[in-house]
Order: sequence, then structure tokens, then C-alpha cells
Amino acid sequence: MSGLLALSRGIDWFNEQFGRLAAYFVLFAVLISAGNATVRYILSYSTNGLLEIQWYLFGAVVLLGAPYTLKMNGHVRVDLLYMMLSPRGRLWLDAGGFTIVLIPAGIFLTSLSFPFFWQSFLSDEVSQNAGGLILWPAKLLLPLGFSLLTIQGLSELIKRVAALRGVITIETEYEKPLQ
Repeated sequence: MSGLLALSRGIDWFNEQFGRLAAYFVLFAVLISAGNATVRYILSYSTNGLLEIQWYLFGAVVLLGAPYTLKMNGHVRVDLLYMMLSPRGRLWLDAGGFTIVLIPAGIFLTSLSFPFFWQSFLSDEVSQNAGGLILWPAKLLLPLGFSLLTIQGLSELIKRVAALRGVITIETEYEKPLQ
């Protein structure tokens, strides 16, 4: 179990780096958006490239930030069911969800999205919009994000199994969203 927990810590560290990168992408998207609006209204100039880079950054925030959000236990759950379970029941529910849903779906979506990216990369696909950007970097975010989410799911599964065996403790409290 100690080897698997070491692997889990490595995955957590790796995805934390992508989470930090995603946080910077939020800042870049805001700055580009503000700069684009300023230039558009003051100089009456705009380009589709600036709009598209904002979309790329938004995609990066979501797809690269999702694994870190999972690591931080920030994903939405079925509150009604989760809140009624004991801490051990929550561990079992999480482990089952990772095993039955998240990891298989992540593998499937990674395998589905990689050819989509690869074809775009090989053909050097460019946006159809005037002044648009190359598309493969945005399409790369799909298999990258899904694979990072999948391995984070594996890390979380390792931790849940270790907690069920009494090797580690995991905080299972979940605060439902205020809305």
C-alpha cells in the first residue's frame, strides 16, 4: 500500500502544478479580455485571434483545473445521498464512483479525443475565422485534461482504499453549495 500511496502523492503533486497553471490562465484570460475590450472601444480595432485565445484559456482553466478540483474534494456530488451516509459509507461511495464512473469515462474520453487532436495537429488546422488561430493547441486540451482527470481519479481511489483499510485518514465532510 505504501508504494501506491507514493504514486498517489506523485499524481497529486503533478496535477497541483496544472491547477496552478490553470489559475494563471484565469488571470491571462481576464487581462486579454479587458485589453481586447479597451482596444476595441478606444481604437476601434478587434481581431478574432484575441477572442479565440480567450476561449482557449477558458478551456484550459476547465480541463486543467478539474483534476486539481477533484484532488481538493471540490466537485459536486449527489448531496442528498452523500450527506445521509456515514464517513465510511462516503469512502465506499467515492471508491465506487471512481471505479465505475470516473476512471472508465476518463479513459473513454481520452481515447475518443486524442484522434480529434491528432488529426488537427497533422493537418495544421486553422480556425475558419479571419485572423483565427491554429486549432490543435485547443484540441490538445481535451485528451490532456481527460487523462489528468483519470489519473487523479486513480489517486483518489488509492486514497479511499487506504482509508477504508485504516492506513490513512481522509476528511469526508462535504459542504453542499449554498445555492
